[in-house]
Amino acid sequence: MAGLMAGFGHYTHAVVRGIPASLAKEALRSTQSEVDLAKARREHEAYVEVLRTRVGLEVVELPADESLPDCVFVEDAAVVCGDTALITRPGAESRRRETEAMKGALKELSLNLVEMTDENATLDGGDVLFTGREFFVGLSKRTNQRGAEILADAFKDYAVSTVPVLEGLHLKSFCSMGGPGLIVIGSSEPAQKALKIMQQMSDHRYDKLTVPDDLAANCIYMNLPSKGHVLLHSTAEQFPESAKVFEKLKDHMLIPVSNTEKIKVDGALTCCSVLINKRANI
Repeated sequence: MAGLMAGFGHYTHAVVRGIPASLAKEALRSTQSEVDLAKARREHEAYVEVLRTRVGLEVVELPADESLPDCVFVEDAAVVCGDTALITRPGAESRRRETEAMKGALKELSLNLVEMTDENATLDGGDVLFTGREFFVGLSKRTNQRGAEILADAFKDYAVSTVPVLEGLHLKSFCSMGGPGLIVIGSSEPAQKALKIMQQMSDHRYDKLTVPDDLAANCIYMNLPSKGHVLLHSTAEQFPESAKVFEKLKDHMLIPVSNTEKIKVDGALTCCSVLINKRANI
């Protein structure tokens, strides 16, 4: 098991996508809020710049597609682990074509592609939490049991457990990994219930870091050769109480990233990139 954990958080590449103007009015959302498109684009550019410059990843930037208002949320189109990329079948029909550009980008990176073609299956990458030891898949409005089964088939080296998502859009709307064996979790009752189910289903013991705001629990963890533990998390301006909790992670390089606009259309930090560890021999 230590062998499986050894490369957890190691990444070399990120795939991102531009924000179409259609995001402001047409992107799917659970609450009606006005999106400032110019600000959303500035925040997204800053996010991409963090990945490229602060973190030092090779960034593959796909162009926005006006006919796909949600296309910036690339995480939902693919799940990548090791050399394998599962091209998903997003739960919202309006988002199905988002996988086409993602498939092209991952093919260029020489990953082994597995496509979800079963018309009874749905899976959004936002419902998939990979801990380095196993997968948890949220069964939500966007992801079903068949989708979870196909993911299990694509990544046979790892156990896959399903977790009901009763509130919020995705499993990662209230949790993410904050380090090896560390789950960052929101403090709401549904989030804490989901964590309890994950702990019961797992053969492994995880530490938890509870943050007051569910949406702030969505972070991006990386373990990079030159920088060690790195965590991209939401800003103190957005979630002041949760930001204080992240400061407890003394061994991490903490990078606050502003996300005030995409969050209005249910977009969290992990939603906007697909991270890949491309070894030299691939």
